[in-house]
Amino acid sequence: MSAYAGPVIDPHHHLWDLALDCHPWLRKRPEGGDMVFGSIEPIRRTYRREHYARDAARQTIVATVHVEAGWREDDPLSETRWLESQADDRIARRLVARVPLAHPRAEAFLEAEAARPRVVGIRDIVSWDLDPAKCFAHRPGLMSDPAWRNGLRAATRLGLVFDLMLYPPQMAEAQRLVADFPDTLFVLNHCGSPADRSPEGMRLWAEGLRALAQAPNLRLKLSDPVAYDPHWTEESLRRVIAHGIDCFGPDRAMFASDFPVTGLHASFDAIYGVFRAIAADLSPSEQAALFFDTANRTYRLGLHRSAFPSRDIARDPV
Repeated sequence: MSAYAGPVIDPHHHLWDLALDCHPWLRKRPEGGDMVFGSIEPIRRTYRREHYARDAARQTIVATVHVEAGWREDDPLSETRWLESQADDRIARRLVARVPLAHPRAEAFLEAEAARPRVVGIRDIVSWDLDPAKCFAHRPGLMSDPAWRNGLRAATRLGLVFDLMLYPPQMAEAQRLVADFPDTLFVLNHCGSPADRSPEGMRLWAEGLRALAQAPNLRLKLSDPVAYDPHWTEESLRRVIAHGIDCFGPDRAMFASDFPVTGLHASFDAIYGVFRAIAADLSPSEQAALFFDTANRTYRLGLHRSAFPSRDIARDPV
């Protein structure tokens, strides 16, 4: 088989403007305050639509989904309003907004987001670990919390997809969640976040991902596989990505950049080069599902592959 040369939807990236001072995690961190994927100093800079367009210029990106970027939680709709000023028909065509589901005003926040035409989903990160450097959630057990679940119930009623970001030790709790919410469409972020690269950690991730894949209402985002593999090789990424595809199948999996965070360890061209190389052994329809169809269907982008010409990215000018 040959490498995919058709149109690409990037269903996971971020934009921010540090001058707004609305992303607490991007503020200057104390010495030694690295995150799970290392120092964030290289991405502590404004990253707007034009910066994404520059990084993605050599790829065949025809539409993107912006995923919430850790905006302050007291006024999440402000991020959506700002993104609407950044968006066009290609970049941030659809939005996955932030709503803290256990917040007393969660339902009102959700209704306000659902009223915005670009918003198709919600993310409230549940990733929790004893190590503060790995924590994204304020506390453990969110997926089992009644108030949080009430918020998710409201999101489902409004027809919103839920982007699920967690760590492998939380996958058993996630299995119960997706089973209890069969009408919710979940998208598991970042390959299931295999942060513990020890043999036992990778076994827990692989088995947990296989078990989660049994849920028909869950899809997998093969995004930022370098986050926990900073000294990556194509072969090391292949082990993670191929297992994800094997568990979920191309019709329930999608490639995504997670830029600019992925840029801590790989260029845009490098990560998509790996995606294309790993998918090259699949059939044309399977490749199209991973690069375009699954994301198009999941996030209701309303696009048709036939409307975009294919090209050889190795030879064609941008």
